[in-house]
Amino acid sequence: MQAVFYVRDIPVYGDLILAPMDGFSDLPYRLICREFGSAMSYTEFTSCEAILRDARPALRQLDYHPCEKPQLSFQIFDSDEDRIVACAQKIEALGPGIIDLNMGCSVSSVSGRGAGAGLLRDPQKVARIFSRLSRAVRVPVTAKIRLGWDARSRNYLEIARILEDNGASLIAVHGRTREQAYKGVADWDAIAEVKQAVKIPVIGNGDVKTVADIARIKAHTGCDGVMIGRAAIGNPWIFQRKDRHQVTVEDVIALLKRHLRAMLDYYGERGLILFRKHAVKYMHGLPHVAALRAQLVVCESVEAFHDLVDDFYRRYLQGTLPDEAYAPVLPEEDEPEWSCDRAAMACA
Repeated sequence: MQAVFYVRDIPVYGDLILAPMDGFSDLPYRLICREFGSAMSYTEFTSCEAILRDARPALRQLDYHPCEKPQLSFQIFDSDEDRIVACAQKIEALGPGIIDLNMGCSVSSVSGRGAGAGLLRDPQKVARIFSRLSRAVRVPVTAKIRLGWDARSRNYLEIARILEDNGASLIAVHGRTREQAYKGVADWDAIAEVKQAVKIPVIGNGDVKTVADIARIKAHTGCDGVMIGRAAIGNPWIFQRKDRHQVTVEDVIALLKRHLRAMLDYYGERGLILFRKHAVKYMHGLPHVAALRAQLVVCESVEAFHDLVDDFYRRYLQGTLPDEAYAPVLPEEDEPEWSCDRAAMACA
C-alpha cells in the first residue's frame, strides 16, 4: 500500500484520522477506529505537569497497543517551555512514533493560562518551543492549532510558518478561533491558505460530519488528511466512508456491545460508567430511542445495561417500540459538547 503522506519519515496510509478528544479517544476507542480505517492514533491530550510528576491517570492516557505504531502520536499540553521539553524527552522513552503539542484547546482552564490555544498569542514562544523540541527528541514533533485567539488575531499563517521553520513535521488545523470554540462555521479557506503556505503535511479539521464533507474539505483545502472529531463519536463507520443511515441497527448494537466489553477489559468495573457517554452516541439517530438513551446514561449494572439494549433490539425487530419514545435526530451542533477541563485538572 502506498503512503498518502509522511510525517517526516513515518508513512501514513490513509487520509482520515480520529481527532484527539479528552474522554473519548482512549485506547479502546482508538483501536476500534484504527480497525475501521483511522490512519493515525492521537492520544487524549495530557498535561505535561501531570506527566512530569508521574500522575498515574495522566500516564495511563499514554497507553497504546503496538499495532498503533509508528503512526502513534502522544498529544501533550502546557504553557511552560521547559516543562514541555522535559515532558517530551520523558515520554519519548515510552515509544511513540510522534509527539504532538496541543495549541488548539479553547477551554478557559487550559487556554486562559497560556496552554492550548493560549500559545497562539505568543508566536515567538511557539518558535522557541518548537526549535527546542525538534532538537531535544528524535521522533517527529507536530502541532494542532486553531486560526488564532479571536477574530482580531487570526495569526494562523504566521504560526504555521513558524512551526515549519522550527522543525514541525505536520500541522493539524481546526478552522475556528479560540473565541469561537465549536460554534459558527469552520473556515476552510483558512485551512487552504495554510496548505499553500507550508510544505509539510496539513490536516484539515472542523465541520466534517458526513462522508460528503470529507470529499468537500479535501477538494476545498487540498489538505493531506482529514481529522474527524465529534462526528466520529459513536460512529467509527465514518472511517469506512459510511454515513450512519448506511449502517444497520444490528451492526450498531453489535459494535456497542463490543466496545463496552473492551472498556470493561481495560478499565474494570469503572468501564461501564466511562462507556455511557459513548453508548448514547451510538444510539443517536436510531428510531424510538429517547427513553433508552435516558436509561443508558444512568445505568450502573452491566447486566442491566445489556438487558436494556437487548430489550430495545427485540422490540425493534418485532416492530413494537412505542412511537412516543421517538427522538428526532438533532444537528451535531445542538448536542452537548464535551469539555477538556478533566484533562486540565489531570489529576491535580
